[in-house]
Amino acid sequence: QVQLVESGGGLVQAGGSLRLSCAASGPPFSRYAMAWFRQAPGKEREFVATISWNGGYTYYADSVKGRFTISRDSAKNTVYLQMNSLKPEDTAVYYCAAKPTTTARRLTLSYEYDYWGQGTQVTVSS
Repeated sequence: QVQLVESGGGLVQAGGSLRLSCAASGPPFSRYAMAWFRQAPGKEREFVATISWNGGYTYYADSVKGRFTISRDSAKNTVYLQMNSLKPEDTAVYYCAAKPTTTARRLTLSYEYDYWGQGTQVTVSS
């Protein structure tokens, strides 16, 4: 079973940057599609970005496209989310998710993922 631990959240001013990390342990990390979701207070969890098992396919929510970048380092069993030009509406708890698949496809629904981290808080002040 995959265990996921997020880190890198914090408080940042609008226009600033943060890089989130998600460290995975357990079965071969390289066989998993990975994603980031987020959940703001009073709102449903929403898709942010996904990356295929080999890093060859990525997909982003429209709200973050051009500002966020998802990447992975298989040697470190870690997936990253580089967040630039942050806005107050990016404030949320960010969750890392994993799905065992080697098929590169658009996976944007939370129920498609089998494993989840505990989340890391990102707060963007105006």
